[in-house]
Amino acid sequence: MTKRDYYEVLGVGRDASDDEIKKAYRRLAVQYHPDKNPGDHQAEESFKEATEAYEALKDPAKRRRYDQFGHAAFGQGAGPGAGGFGGFDLSDALRAFMRDFGGFGDFDDLFGGRRGRGQRMHRGQDLQVRLPLTLEEIAAGVEKKIKLNKLTSCEECGGSGAASGAGRSSCPTCGGAGEIRQVSRSILGQFVNVTGCPQCNGEGEIIATPCETCSGEGRVRGSTTLTVKVPAGVSGGNYIPIRGAGNAGPRGGPSGDVIVVIEEKKHDLFVRHHDHIVYELPLSVTQAVLGDEVTVATLEGTTSLRIPAGTQSDKIFKIGGRGIPHLNSRGRGDLLVKVTVWIPGKISAGQRKLFEELGRSEGLKPPRTDRTFFDTLRQTLGV
Repeated sequence: MTKRDYYEVLGVGRDASDDEIKKAYRRLAVQYHPDKNPGDHQAEESFKEATEAYEALKDPAKRRRYDQFGHAAFGQGAGPGAGGFGGFDLSDALRAFMRDFGGFGDFDDLFGGRRGRGQRMHRGQDLQVRLPLTLEEIAAGVEKKIKLNKLTSCEECGGSGAASGAGRSSCPTCGGAGEIRQVSRSILGQFVNVTGCPQCNGEGEIIATPCETCSGEGRVRGSTTLTVKVPAGVSGGNYIPIRGAGNAGPRGGPSGDVIVVIEEKKHDLFVRHHDHIVYELPLSVTQAVLGDEVTVATLEGTTSLRIPAGTQSDKIFKIGGRGIPHLNSRGRGDLLVKVTVWIPGKISAGQRKLFEELGRSEGLKPPRTDRTFFDTLRQTLGV
């Protein structure tokens, strides 16, 4: 799909200042953020698109390259993001947003995370889980259940951290602002230093009688089981973010995310080469010379393959469409069958005599070649 112009995405002119670009992105990010649009795939795509545009245009060097070369400045039309399932992933977009707008007194204001003036709810930590998959599971797509130990909301106090019947009161140190302002004067003028309140940890409120179960934290150790839907065609290192499934935030704060990182198990028969899979097939000398109909293993079972007479060792046969599906697009890779002519280690006297007779025959001397296996592989794949 053709990418839209980054300036068009943000709704600014090509002469827009850095501040105008930042304000335009912030407006779009708040509008389309997944927390405000749960389950809305289109809003998620708009959020990623706006963040990708912002990441390219906020950096002066990247912006100059984009102005000169367009999307080609970032290689094959890809955006400036990284990771995930190709292109600019949602996790990349969320991290970029939190990096520039997740500081004290900013992110929570945007999404209603504060309880009152200056009062702030802290977000729980993200958790990372590694998910090993076989090539068969990667090729078919799979649904996995993961047991996860994490901090969950305390049922006794409902996550508030306060004992039953007890409430929260305004912090006497900061007056409920959640922050302390210190004014100093110098010959250069007046300076205001704003820091989070150390007594209430920036929340603006304190708990007079903490919950005995969670000691006022609002969360306890627990476990849960997550269901992860893995699409066909993923690779090792790809990751799937599960929003709000991480550690619960303290005293009613929003939960973090779970990042599921894909690991690819080593296969006994196949070696993955991008979306192609390579299978090594041993042939006897007789099969290679005379040809044969053989059975070949695939990720879904078996298939037949015709070996023509005179097949050389390291010859590669391509069986189309029997590899790994392309992620987020149609089609799939191929099954590449690499032939290896098997030479017996021990032979009988009669067999030795036959081979000696063949060795004296004209036309059975091997030709000299500098071709390597990778040359053959590139020729088979047409690259």
